[in-house]
Amino acid sequence: MYARLGKISDARNLFDRMPQRDIISWNTILSVYAKSGSVENLRALFYKMPFRDSVSYNTVIAGLAGSGFSSQALEVFLRMNREGFEPTEYTHVSLLNACSRLLDLRKGKQIHGRICVGFLGRNVFVWNALTDMYAKCGEIDKARWLFDRTDNKNVVSWNSLIAGYLKNGQPKKCIDLFQEMQLGGFKPDDVTVSNVLGAYFQSGLVDEAIEVFNLIKNKDKVSWTTMIVGYVQIGKEEDALNLFAKMLAEGVKPDSFTISSVISSCAKLAYLCNGQVVHAKAILLGVDNDLLVSSALVDMYCKCGITKDAWIVFDMMPSRNVVSWNAMIRGYAQNGQDLEALALYEKLLQQKLKPDSITFVAVLSACNHAGLIEEGRIYFYSISKRHALVPTLDHYACMINLLGRSGCMTEAIDLVNNMPHEPNSLIWSTLLSVCAMKGDIENGEMAARRLFELEPLNAGPYIMLSNMYATFGRWEDVASVRSLMKSKNVKKFAAYSWIEIDNEVHKFVAEDATHPQTEIIYEELGRLIKKLQAAGFMPDTKLVLHNVEEEEKFASICYHSEKLALAYGLIKKPHATAPIRIMKNIRVCGDCHMFMKLVSKVIGRPIILRDSNRFHHFVGGSCSCKDCW
Repeated sequence: MYARLGKISDARNLFDRMPQRDIISWNTILSVYAKSGSVENLRALFYKMPFRDSVSYNTVIAGLAGSGFSSQALEVFLRMNREGFEPTEYTHVSLLNACSRLLDLRKGKQIHGRICVGFLGRNVFVWNALTDMYAKCGEIDKARWLFDRTDNKNVVSWNSLIAGYLKNGQPKKCIDLFQEMQLGGFKPDDVTVSNVLGAYFQSGLVDEAIEVFNLIKNKDKVSWTTMIVGYVQIGKEEDALNLFAKMLAEGVKPDSFTISSVISSCAKLAYLCNGQVVHAKAILLGVDNDLLVSSALVDMYCKCGITKDAWIVFDMMPSRNVVSWNAMIRGYAQNGQDLEALALYEKLLQQKLKPDSITFVAVLSACNHAGLIEEGRIYFYSISKRHALVPTLDHYACMINLLGRSGCMTEAIDLVNNMPHEPNSLIWSTLLSVCAMKGDIENGEMAARRLFELEPLNAGPYIMLSNMYATFGRWEDVASVRSLMKSKNVKKFAAYSWIEIDNEVHKFVAEDATHPQTEIIYEELGRLIKKLQAAGFMPDTKLVLHNVEEEEKFASICYHSEKLALAYGLIKKPHATAPIRIMKNIRVCGDCHMFMKLVSKVIGRPIILRDSNRFHHFVGGSCSCKDCW
């Protein structure tokens, strides 16, 4: 009675006062702890018992497995075997669930064998658990074989296989099975819908996902969260934010997973105001100290260029894992605080945490930005020698970039040629970028040819090679590359910048004339340019890689998208002292970089520009990237 009313301490007090206790008394209090998830009390009481029976063992195994203590559940089962007690069908269900969580196929098959020998396989719950175990452990065909032979299928049977197909990267079969389920007269539940929504997103069938979502009468947090995560996964972060706002308006309470996904959307878009609002919501919900949420917040503040706030969140985290450390190390590296990034990495090692491949991408990026070639070599070779990890293509790309930028082009080429992996587009595009910076046309042409083979419709390599030729005045070669692009129907992607003002995002392209305040923006930009010219600045028209007149070059380079965004920011907030924050989807050009430096000095106000490569913090005429062009 006390247990059913949730008064666990009263139940235990009554148990302790009993003058005599039999096995039923002991098993009853065991069941109380098992059902309440009080694992420590469950284990302590179990080992204190003067005598046990099969019910005692079955209760403890179910309690441990149900609370996520899968390894301990399997250990108790082994002890149960040694003491000669017989498990029930439900014990095997708990054990199979434990194997599913551990992804331990070998033990799962052993338990399957015991079920077959003991003729315990007629129970639908056992068949469902077997189907789920094989699906989660990667043997989806075996799971399907079991599913097809399951008598008296229930919704859980269908959900186990639908989830299995989704987990094993077969979303089409997941959708087909969902349709088969409906034709069979089974009513999908929230778990079914969540998996099917995920399958539609994996298949790129966004409209179908929306249709299914809209048909749900009583949407719970699982369905809302699945849609939000789906939008994030396909790069529709703004849709994810809009859906989150609707979720709150409907009065549905988000959990830590929902919040972390929304924060990740803010991070990708660099929407600081939105991110701060979601952070406040996390505090109100009491999930701000959740590991998933805290790590996402660290990442969000770093990607918005506010490493001080990121550090406050990181420093206050009650517990951290390698994901949290990676977010902070990478954040420092991206924001030009390279020495802080390397110092934090050393602190990670002092905490006896094992770095992963993402850690080393951040560390090597910090070395790259700071030009620390010797340190970079040491960290690169420590990946395999000290930490027994296999260097990935990302690590090789970082190292090739560092070597090339530091003038060690021969060593960079040797690293490409002697890689244990087949070089992919990342490696060749990194090499092409370095060659463009160093004016190495021969190796640049080689890298571009490889990229034309690997990614024939990617405009980037064509543009980069064309720009290299233009820099050296090789206009016939420029025309040849452009003709090749035309013949292959390669389309250039649009370069644009955006700025967030009063929770509104404003996007600009070069020489933009679509903004409602275009005339005022151009007047402000013209005023800025004249002010800088008076101080000795001249736009670097050599960076306009087109064979046009000087006047046209001047107009082209003066009205790049980030300059228009800056002018708009100054118009809207003329007397503010907070940094002007601008985002750009490609790398900032050399002229705009110099322009931002000088403006930060002339107006005495910081500018934070995030391009596709890293952050640039312009303060008093200097940049955090140390002009590492």
